[in-house]
Amino acid sequence: MVKLCADLPGGTTMCSERWIRLIAGTFIIVSVALSYFHSRLWLWFTLFVGVNLFQSALTRWCLMEDILRKFGIGQERAHPVCPVHPAPAGPSCGCS
Repeated sequence: MVKLCADLPGGTTMCSERWIRLIAGTFIIVSVALSYFHSRLWLWFTLFVGVNLFQSALTRWCLMEDILRKFGIGQERAHPVCPVHPAPAGPSCGCS
């Protein structure tokens, strides 16, 4: 059985897609704050995150997904979640 989600305290679960969105959003917020309070050079990190999000949308490969998988958070799905190729039957955490 493929593990699609990671359990959180309180009985809630988060899919790897939601973890990636959370981490990317956090990286962007932190890097923009650091660029405002510390150095404008932190905007390069913001650009790096944006470029990775862009390329992952085109190639279906995401470095953060590989990193999360090594930590045991989420596994790759057989098909991308879309109307043409629905997720395989089985346990799901309701990501949409």
